[in-house]
Amino acid sequence: KTDFINFISDQEWKSIEPVSSWFGPSSFLMSSMSALFQFSMWIRHCHGYLTESLGMPVWGSYAVFALATLGSALVLGLVSEALETDWFV
Repeated sequence: KTDFINFISDQEWKSIEPVSSWFGPSSFLMSSMSALFQFSMWIRHCHGYLTESLGMPVWGSYAVFALATLGSALVLGLVSEALETDWFV
């Protein structure tokens, strides 16, 4: 606590170089990183729900996530191809 008070009162904070805008808490990069971590925690929560609450075996939970990954890749691929061939225009 004393070191922090001295840091503020002696104005040592002025000698520290500011954080680059790319690494600031409100930057696009850090917001994306935060969203990725939140998504991974959501996946962990879903895995826990499937295995603990529903009693699904762990391999079954992995299979659900594998099929969801393949399905989302299929949909994104189809959308990408549709956009590429000007299907929507």
